[in-house]
Amino acid sequence: MSSDALHRATRAELTGLAVDVAPLLLGAELRTVVRGLDGAAPEVRLRLTEVEAYHGHGTGAQPDPGSHARMGRTARNATMWGEPGHLYVYLSHGIHSCVNVVCGPEGQAGGILMRAGEIVGGLDAAAVRRGVTPPLRPTALRDLARGPGRFGQASGLRHPIHDGIDAVTGAEFAGATAELWLRDDPVRDVATGPRVGVAGIAGTEAFPWRFWIAGDPTVSPFRWGRGAQVASAERDS
Repeated sequence: MSSDALHRATRAELTGLAVDVAPLLLGAELRTVVRGLDGAAPEVRLRLTEVEAYHGHGTGAQPDPGSHARMGRTARNATMWGEPGHLYVYLSHGIHSCVNVVCGPEGQAGGILMRAGEIVGGLDAAAVRRGVTPPLRPTALRDLARGPGRFGQASGLRHPIHDGIDAVTGAEFAGATAELWLRDDPVRDVATGPRVGVAGIAGTEAFPWRFWIAGDPTVSPFRWGRGAQVASAERDS
């Protein structure tokens, strides 16, 4: 019989390849405390229901053309090359702060994007951050952290302020703390498939590096990235 019990993540648990570690994050919790302009510092707890793995240059047997670190270390992706357990927080489309868990040994880039989750603590604070007014309808509850931009917004973590925050020690960083809690027993009903919205071959079945809890309503819908559907058809022909 599986257990829903959680424990604080350790660096050792995050030193493997991102594609191997990613399924173990399903059902885990990201717990954040972020101090607002009003001085309040609510805790928000997000249960992870969907994640995606990304490998940097030279990581693993298969080059990952969809990774921010595919060409090597840059100022933008520097956190991905650091100690496992820190969070790589980047800006997507100039608007959305997206949160990743760094994996692999230091000096080898890898990250797991937190694509979607369920708010299991701090619902009011998450709703305020998302601009959703109570009372929340079932669809609004479902969508609060459904997708990486919404997830990041609900967590309160922001680029570039919180890029590099340590989710293993939970040490305060720029007025915030983050803790990653893993399940004692991994989720059993894990589905896998292409990553969402990733361009070209990196967004096809050649990289089934998206993992989600099968049947969970908070999982985001799939969409092809630019040229990915064509690349997928060419592979199948």
